[in-house]
Amino acid sequence: MEDILIHINNLYKTINSNDWDEIGKIPQSGGDRVYFRIIQGQQSWIATYNLNIKENETFIEFANHFYAKELPVPKILAVSEDKSIYIQSDLGSVSLLEVLEKEGKTEHVFSLFQKSLSALAKLQIQGGAGLDYNYCLTSKEFGKHAILTDLLYYKYYFLDALQYPYDKQALINEFELLSDQLASKDLNHFLFRDFQSRNIIVSNDEVYFIDFQGGMQGGLSYDVASLLWQAKAELSNEWKEKLVDYYISEVQKLLPSKMDEAKFRKQYNGFVLLRLLQVLGAYGFRGLFERKAHFLTSIPLGLNNLKNFLAVSPISNDTPVFAGVLNWMVSDEVVQRFTPPVANEQTPLVVTINSFSYKKGLPKDETENGGGFIFDMRGILNPGRFDDYKKLAGIHKPVQDFLEQRTKMNTFLNSVWDLIDITVENYLERGFESLQINFGCTGGQHRSVFAAEQTARHLRNKYKVKVVLEHTNKDNWVK
Repeated sequence: MEDILIHINNLYKTINSNDWDEIGKIPQSGGDRVYFRIIQGQQSWIATYNLNIKENETFIEFANHFYAKELPVPKILAVSEDKSIYIQSDLGSVSLLEVLEKEGKTEHVFSLFQKSLSALAKLQIQGGAGLDYNYCLTSKEFGKHAILTDLLYYKYYFLDALQYPYDKQALINEFELLSDQLASKDLNHFLFRDFQSRNIIVSNDEVYFIDFQGGMQGGLSYDVASLLWQAKAELSNEWKEKLVDYYISEVQKLLPSKMDEAKFRKQYNGFVLLRLLQVLGAYGFRGLFERKAHFLTSIPLGLNNLKNFLAVSPISNDTPVFAGVLNWMVSDEVVQRFTPPVANEQTPLVVTINSFSYKKGLPKDETENGGGFIFDMRGILNPGRFDDYKKLAGIHKPVQDFLEQRTKMNTFLNSVWDLIDITVENYLERGFESLQINFGCTGGQHRSVFAAEQTARHLRNKYKVKVVLEHTNKDNWVK
């Protein structure tokens, strides 16, 4: 990490001769890119480190093209010689999804969705004109092949993981038919590909777009479906209908000839379904295969979103196997499989989580239940061996970044959570009152503290359970 910061600093000095006041890592999402926010006085910038050079080249090319057309994207300010690092303008850190979650479904939030769709229409039509699609990461266009790829992604990473018996060859044949039906002949515009409220930044009541490097040439309706049917957003059908109408009116202002509205709406419905399935595939890959807790907890949202769509747009009779699979998949039985029990005010369970030093002995459980889990963190590289972290603890961000980026801590914790989740769910169902979980390391200051903090957060978020967190060796930390 120190080497990365040195390279970022060298690049930063090409745009600002003053030393930065602060640089901090920004939480990652699903990709492998590492983001940093640089602060100097009243100014700030975003630095990105990514060893996927092709992905960097795509983002930089697209961003430069869109920015030159005065579209709402960040400005690329500097790029390292090997293209592994680039610095862009800082648009802010508040996403449209965060505004929605904070304010609720207000008129102001509705207006932000309108602004997003208006800007999207310009990005697709004006931004797509003259864009060099040779820089696309995968396919150059969103045609039949890309559609079929999304359907198969859902099949392999989500549907097959559920172990539901179905006629596999018949389903593949129906996917071929659906791909033919959805493939647009109108591939003249830019397709964002992941247009969702997390990738829309709100600053001074204006909207800006990020993470468009997965884009390609395509039609107009897919991105609208992505935004309005995002599971986390949970927009009402009334909002969706009004916003689709608004988007169509904005597009009509930009196209040289009138758009076929009936054809657009038909394709829009097909892409809503495709997008919902593609998202479930992503949840399956990140959650069921990579065991990432956030994606596992998102699966019920994705299934309920699909259920709501099927209630208003039933599947065509020419794909009976697919229809049967989908109807089973949104059944209460399947949704319940992925819905964890949640604590309430009457739930007696209290989970006590301790970090401790093996030098000082194991924590005692004074409850009637007794015992609990004890996890040994000493197999994880110790930040305390390095001077930069010796006087810090697992509650401090530099130590957290070290453990997340330079050790197998995330893999370790995912395995831990697989174990303790079984017990927490069972204890919630049986009305047990206490469970103790302990994390130990040499000094009880870095690894065990981080693991305890992250586990407390995991249990609160997933089960809403009461957690008592204690760092038992805090008085002896190196300071």
